[in-house]
Amino acid sequence: MARFDITLLTPDRYKTTRWSGGSTTQLLICPPEAQYADRDFLWRISSAVVEDEDSTFTPLPDYRRFISTLEGSIVLQHDGGEPIPLSPFQVHAFDGGAETISKGRCRDFNLMLRKGKTDGLLKAVSLSAGDTLSFRAAEDSEELLLYCAEGSCFAELDGQTFGLQKNEAAVLRRVSDDPRTEAPAAVITFTAPGGSRLMVAQMQKCG
Repeated sequence: MARFDITLLTPDRYKTTRWSGGSTTQLLICPPEAQYADRDFLWRISSAVVEDEDSTFTPLPDYRRFISTLEGSIVLQHDGGEPIPLSPFQVHAFDGGAETISKGRCRDFNLMLRKGKTDGLLKAVSLSAGDTLSFRAAEDSEELLLYCAEGSCFAELDGQTFGLQKNEAAVLRRVSDDPRTEAPAAVITFTAPGGSRLMVAQMQKCG
């Protein structure tokens, strides 16, 4: 039998740190004992408030990165290439080793994945008032994080129903009573009586 364990996260469980151009709030890191500064994690999910108009990303050559803005628009440039405008809830993937500069103030959302050891993706989900939407995760996703960026919603998975308010998150971890049993893909049903916007991060180890 395969299933998903669900852990709800409220903002008091997040870890916020300051940096020269703003602040970063860490929602999830794997393994849990890993430290961002040591660059020894498999994946990390965070949200940053960028207060400076111009900022330079920290080089992370061992990681693949996904970014979206939740509030405000920015323009990214990698290795001196063409400017890339990014509006709220657009997802952009890039190499963490690229020399990346950003113009504009925003609140963003980030997924970092260790190259060669992890895989995954980041998606935005939008629901209008009264909408119901079924979201099918990637077949091999072993862990997902659902983050409510706007509004509120209810989610149902494997007969378990839970609610998320703005800035709350849920971590879904795949578990199996029999390691020989391949767990099915997660199918999450969202309902949003008043409308909602969510970020959905999906992660799994390689190999």
